[in-house]
Amino acid sequence: MKEDSLSARARGYLLRLCNGVLDRRVGSPGNRAATDFFSAAVAHLGFEVHSPSFDCIDWCAGGAQLTVEGTRFDVLVSPYTLGGYARGPLVALSTLDELEMADVDSSVVLLRGDLAREPLMPKSFTFYNPDRHREIIALLEAKRPPALVGATSRNPEMAGAVYPFPLFEDGDFDIPSVYTTEEEGAHLAKHSGKEVSLEIRALRSPAQGSNVVARKGDTGRRVVVFAHIDSKEGTPGALDNATGVVVQLLLAELLADYEGGLTIELVALNGEDYYSNPGQKAYLRDNEGRFDEILLGINLDGAGYQSGETAYSLYGCPPELSQTLEETFSSHNGLVEGEPWYQGDHALFLMNEVPAAAMTSERMPDMLARVVHTPNDRPELVDVSKLVEIARGIRDALLGLEHLP
Repeated sequence: MKEDSLSARARGYLLRLCNGVLDRRVGSPGNRAATDFFSAAVAHLGFEVHSPSFDCIDWCAGGAQLTVEGTRFDVLVSPYTLGGYARGPLVALSTLDELEMADVDSSVVLLRGDLAREPLMPKSFTFYNPDRHREIIALLEAKRPPALVGATSRNPEMAGAVYPFPLFEDGDFDIPSVYTTEEEGAHLAKHSGKEVSLEIRALRSPAQGSNVVARKGDTGRRVVVFAHIDSKEGTPGALDNATGVVVQLLLAELLADYEGGLTIELVALNGEDYYSNPGQKAYLRDNEGRFDEILLGINLDGAGYQSGETAYSLYGCPPELSQTLEETFSSHNGLVEGEPWYQGDHALFLMNEVPAAAMTSERMPDMLARVVHTPNDRPELVDVSKLVEIARGIRDALLGLEHLP
């Protein structure tokens, strides 16, 4: 297929995923539309498709109102929180020691400073959950304040470009909460001891989502290509991570007639931006005892940024595999070796001792600081020619892997 034709296809796929559906958050109608679209597209190209489903929750919010003595403060509803109404004295806490000593069972609690420096990992997020996060959550659940306010700062590494970021994003945490900026939190803290009124309008509802597993071949030697298809609510999710899915679709086109010695598995994972990673956990369950079949796992996330090159990184690859990948990728314009990073779905391969590669944008720190998880993550920031080059590079790498023992 000609380069300009592939670029046009890439642009069409990207616009369909970003503008053709309203929202790709897990459990939403838009998320189901995206997985249905991916399923139909790869099935049309001759791949055997399975869409194993899992239970999750959908969630909607209608805003929040916080007032102290008639003064209203700007707050946002924490994703997946319960709704409700709370009234009580304001208690401002900034350290773990203060939280341990506080008596807050009838107070609205403002968490700021050291307690709100980074998003607290959800209770069921098993891949990374620091002891300190679990201790904060356990103390809050034991003390049971009627509502929480998180005043958060900027943290691009943990929260992307979002400011303020939600301190809590957890459908398993049942204390209603809102969040606000560090500056607004400082103003609110001056009212400590005064009575606060907080109304949160939010609703959880049961839903289902699914991964999409597209497979070609049945040789017992698998190469798996991951890309998460979900996105945060409120963002088009172009770079995070419609572009990864677009590369998968281009790769499916390039491999439509493949009859080689590998089993090619393209997996649209569903849940990287969801609080409990249900798609990742489902894939682990479905492949328990079978990871030794995988010759290589490749993760696509954040690729195609208009600035910089495409960066690949390798993990746990034996010398011959590393050499094949490095020689193949370096022969493609714009594919360069980058720094390793571990905050992605390739961690699923690593924890199962499977060689892995990850492909993202060379300017990932810039993306995290300015774009990721915000309304700014739009198709206009994507260079689709880079997506074509990634797909061609992976296709050529797969053909080279056939000759490895």
